[in-house]
Amino acid sequence: MSDLTSRFEAAVANSKKLSERPDNATLLKIYGLYKQATAGDVTEKKPGFGDMVGRAKWDAWNNCKGTASEEAMQQYIDLIDSLS
Repeated sequence: MSDLTSRFEAAVANSKKLSERPDNATLLKIYGLYKQATAGDVTEKKPGFGDMVGRAKWDAWNNCKGTASEEAMQQYIDLIDSLS
Protein backbone atom coordinates (compact mmCIF):
# COMPACT_ATOMS: atom_id res chain seq x y z
CA MET A 1 0.00 0.00 0.00
CA SER A 2 1.40 3.37 -0.97
CA ASP A 3 1.95 6.20 1.47
CA LEU A 4 -0.71 8.26 -0.33
CA THR A 5 -3.28 5.47 0.01
CA SER A 6 -2.59 5.05 3.73
CA ARG A 7 -2.83 8.83 4.28
CA PHE A 8 -6.09 8.86 2.29
CA GLU A 9 -7.55 6.07 4.43
CA ALA A 10 -6.50 7.96 7.57
CA ALA A 11 -8.19 11.11 6.24
CA VAL A 12 -11.38 9.12 5.55
CA ALA A 13 -11.34 7.91 9.16
CA ASN A 14 -10.65 11.45 10.40
CA SER A 15 -13.54 12.83 8.35
CA LYS A 16 -15.92 10.93 10.61
CA LYS A 17 -14.39 12.53 13.73
CA LEU A 18 -14.43 16.23 12.80
CA SER A 19 -15.16 18.50 15.77
CA GLU A 20 -18.04 20.18 13.92
CA ARG A 21 -20.11 19.27 10.91
CA PRO A 22 -18.96 21.07 7.73
CA ASP A 23 -21.48 23.06 5.69
CA ASN A 24 -23.31 21.32 2.86
CA ALA A 25 -21.05 22.72 0.12
CA THR A 26 -17.99 21.34 1.91
CA LEU A 27 -19.69 17.99 2.50
CA LEU A 28 -20.45 17.77 -1.22
CA LYS A 29 -16.81 18.59 -2.06
CA ILE A 30 -15.68 15.84 0.34
CA TYR A 31 -18.11 13.41 -1.30
CA GLY A 32 -17.04 14.31 -4.84
CA LEU A 33 -13.35 13.95 -4.08
CA TYR A 34 -13.92 10.63 -2.28
CA LYS A 35 -15.89 9.20 -5.20
CA GLN A 36 -13.34 10.45 -7.74
CA ALA A 37 -10.47 8.96 -5.71
CA THR A 38 -12.15 5.59 -5.24
CA ALA A 39 -14.26 5.12 -8.39
CA GLY A 40 -12.90 7.52 -11.02
CA ASP A 41 -15.04 9.61 -13.35
CA VAL A 42 -18.80 9.46 -12.88
CA THR A 43 -20.42 7.06 -15.36
CA GLU A 44 -23.91 6.94 -13.89
CA LYS A 45 -26.81 8.86 -15.36
CA LYS A 46 -27.70 12.11 -13.55
CA PRO A 47 -30.63 11.56 -11.15
CA GLY A 48 -33.98 13.16 -11.98
CA PHE A 49 -35.36 16.40 -10.57
CA GLY A 50 -37.22 14.52 -7.82
CA ASP A 51 -33.93 13.41 -6.25
CA MET A 52 -32.39 16.70 -5.12
CA VAL A 53 -29.77 15.08 -2.86
CA GLY A 54 -28.79 12.58 -5.54
CA ARG A 55 -28.43 15.38 -8.10
CA ALA A 56 -26.26 17.45 -5.74
CA LYS A 57 -24.01 14.46 -5.07
CA TRP A 58 -23.81 13.64 -8.79
CA ASP A 59 -22.89 17.25 -9.59
CA ALA A 60 -20.20 17.28 -6.86
CA TRP A 61 -18.68 14.08 -8.25
CA ASN A 62 -18.98 15.27 -11.86
CA ASN A 63 -17.16 18.51 -10.93
CA CYS A 64 -14.09 16.34 -10.23
CA LYS A 65 -14.27 14.67 -13.65
CA GLY A 66 -10.87 14.22 -15.25
CA THR A 67 -8.98 14.45 -11.96
CA ALA A 68 -6.54 11.58 -11.49
CA SER A 69 -7.28 9.27 -8.58
CA GLU A 70 -4.01 10.21 -6.83
CA GLU A 71 -4.72 13.94 -7.22
CA ALA A 72 -8.26 13.48 -5.85
CA MET A 73 -6.82 11.58 -2.87
CA GLN A 74 -4.36 14.41 -2.17
CA GLN A 75 -7.09 17.07 -2.45
CA TYR A 76 -9.28 15.01 -0.11
CA ILE A 77 -6.44 14.71 2.43
CA ASP A 78 -5.74 18.46 2.23
CA LEU A 79 -9.43 19.34 2.66
CA ILE A 80 -9.91 17.08 5.69
CA ASP A 81 -6.67 18.41 7.23
CA SER A 82 -7.92 21.98 6.80
CA LEU A 83 -11.15 21.08 8.64
CA SER A 84 -9.45 19.28 11.54
